[in-house]
Amino acid sequence: MGGMVTVTSRDGTPIAYERSGNGPPLVLVHGTTSDRTTWDLVLPELQKHFTVYAMDRRGRGESRDGGSSYDIEREFEDLIALIDSIGEPADLLGHSYGAICALEAALRSPRVRRLVLYEGTFPVPKRTEMYPPGALDSVRTQLKAGDQEGALTTFYRDIAMISPEEIEVLRLLPVWQSRVALAPTIPHEMRAFEDYVSDFGPTRLANLRTPTLLMLGGDSPPFEKAAAGALNAALPNGRIAVVPHQAHLAHRTAPGVFVREVASFLVQAEHESAGGARQGIDPGWPCPREEHRSVDRCAP
Repeated sequence: MGGMVTVTSRDGTPIAYERSGNGPPLVLVHGTTSDRTTWDLVLPELQKHFTVYAMDRRGRGESRDGGSSYDIEREFEDLIALIDSIGEPADLLGHSYGAICALEAALRSPRVRRLVLYEGTFPVPKRTEMYPPGALDSVRTQLKAGDQEGALTTFYRDIAMISPEEIEVLRLLPVWQSRVALAPTIPHEMRAFEDYVSDFGPTRLANLRTPTLLMLGGDSPPFEKAAAGALNAALPNGRIAVVPHQAHLAHRTAPGVFVREVASFLVQAEHESAGGARQGIDPGWPCPREEHRSVDRCAP
């Protein structure tokens, strides 16, 4: 069974997702300025091993926006509605802003089995500068002037810290224009993000025993490593994997390594809890096979 499906969120908003593949359920939650198509490069491999639910977050793709002022809590409710509709415990994979949604869904729903979070930037040390002062104001100014492409570029370069080379690659892809169209969503998501990070209390995670993998790029800014380390210290059952020579878009710039790391963690966690591993993926990846040692699983 596949194709687009919708589920109704708590406030009545239709949330769309695409179902594909076969196996245990895995829900994909995209980040800012994107939709479910951001997973296109990793989806073919993931759906060999999982029943994948690739959602469009509200106001993106085929999901509606709810028609009211933005509240990040509605995003958490959207994801919980999708999870509840599956009918069995599900794994969650969240990227960036989507990682925040995935973590908060796990704190609210007993149906989240395992978590993979890529650079959600949760707790950071006080006075940490995550992006240059005035960067978000520049985005707002460009949007008011009607320059959505300029606003998107500023967001990627100065806030998401995506390299100029990666941005140029994105410009050449079919997804670029859809991301330009979503540029107006940046300010309200960033306001919600700043409030969320500033109010984040790691002690909230003390009872979250869900096996959790925190992924980040080896070339990502230092604050990403600091945030992952702080979050991992607060999680009862967390671990970190650093993807060398990658930054915020590893699911697009290194899809093979990204998928192998996600799949090996999910298989290993299942192996540890059920006493056996599914066939088709080596649960010991990337160790002890020397040729697979492309991910640093120990770096903070």
